[in-house]
Amino acid sequence: MAVAIQAGVTNPPSPTVYVKNLEERIKIDQLKEALTEIFSEYGNIIDLVARKNLRAKGQAFVVFEDTASAERAIQEVQGFELFDKPMHLDYAKTKSDATALQQGRPEEFESHKRRRLAEKERKQAYQAAEEQKKLKRPAGAAAVADAATARPAKAARGAGLKSSNPSANAVVPEEYLPPNKTLFVQNLPEDYDIDGLTAIFGRFEGFREVRLVPGRKGIAFVEYEAEAGAISAKENTSGMGLGLESKPIKVVYQRQ
Repeated sequence: MAVAIQAGVTNPPSPTVYVKNLEERIKIDQLKEALTEIFSEYGNIIDLVARKNLRAKGQAFVVFEDTASAERAIQEVQGFELFDKPMHLDYAKTKSDATALQQGRPEEFESHKRRRLAEKERKQAYQAAEEQKKLKRPAGAAAVADAATARPAKAARGAGLKSSNPSANAVVPEEYLPPNKTLFVQNLPEDYDIDGLTAIFGRFEGFREVRLVPGRKGIAFVEYEAEAGAISAKENTSGMGLGLESKPIKVVYQRQ
């Protein structure tokens, strides 16, 4: 296989080339134009993703129509200098949205997007928990904690939310909680009842129920049969304006 002889390549072949070590000071439009000019020689590009947010800086994804084009590009462009920095190329770890849309039916594409979003939110939750641990760790305790490694932190659902280890008592912000089957809805108009909320959230796959909290106005819990329904509902309702003032509601996953 080609992947076995390509230096720096660790992932299995796919139509998407992951490019890193790009010059971060170059404007996104200029970077995309340069990448398109280079990689279009090896096949038809159906998408090119490069973002300017901090975590994505210096990286890009070039999506070809087929895997053969991506293989040729990696073989030929690996180490090529762009803006005085050598590009490091590999295949992307996951299927791109453009590839999923090209290869599957619309419902399969929506399922792919939900899985990708869930994985992204899990990673954000884990990263947020790790950052909280670093902030709360006492000075000089890092070496002791690393040496002891008494209990490994959970990287799955509820990562870092509760721990018997007081030095790792980190709390993940609501916005970065990992996906689960229950949504926590806030900033609701006082006149919204179960029927009104069911009309909104009942449109999504696997809807089970809306639960109001006795004595507490403006909040509710919405439960689904599976994460997929909660993910879709959160994606489509977060920030929705309700009531006479169109006040945006806040939708997050329930803290476990």
